[in-house]
Amino acid sequence: MADPDAPPWHIAEWLNSAAPLDLEAQRGKVVVACAFQMLCPGCVSHAIPQLKALHEVFTPLGVTVVGLHTVFEHHRAMTTTALRAFLYEYRVTCPVGVDAPDPDGGAIPQTMAAYRMQGTPTLLLIDRQGRLRQQSFGHVADLQLGAQVMRLLLASDAATAD
Repeated sequence: MADPDAPPWHIAEWLNSAAPLDLEAQRGKVVVACAFQMLCPGCVSHAIPQLKALHEVFTPLGVTVVGLHTVFEHHRAMTTTALRAFLYEYRVTCPVGVDAPDPDGGAIPQTMAAYRMQGTPTLLLIDRQGRLRQQSFGHVADLQLGAQVMRLLLASDAATAD
C-alpha cells in the first residue's frame, strides 16, 4: 500500500519565518516536522534539541525543518507570547507553526487532529512527493532519524535523476 499524502497543516501563526509555510508549497523537498508543546518534558529534553540539530544539519541540504506547537493541554499557559520567549530562551531558530485551535472549542488543535497524533513529541517525515512516510510518537534516536532523513533525500535524488 502506498504512503498517504500528508494532510495540510492548519497554522494560526508562524514564528521564525518571514512568510507562512504551506505544506503543499514544499513539494519537491523532504520535510521534517516535530510537533511539540513547550511544557512537555520529553519535548524539552529530547525533541527540541533534536529539532535544532535537524535544522542545522539538514536545512543546508534542502530539507524543510519545522516545529509545530500543538497545544492540547494547559491552553492558557501556552500562549504565543510565551512560545516566543521559549523559542528565544532555547535558541530555536527554525520556523515554528502554532497549530490552529479547534474551531468548535475542543482541546485538540486542527493539525494534531488531522494527523491523529497521540501526543507530543510527534515526528513527521514527508517525502518530496508530499507523502507521509513516517509518523512517530515519542523520541526517535538521533542516529536512526538522521539515517531516515538521508534515505528520503537519497531516494528522492535517485527518483529525480531517472
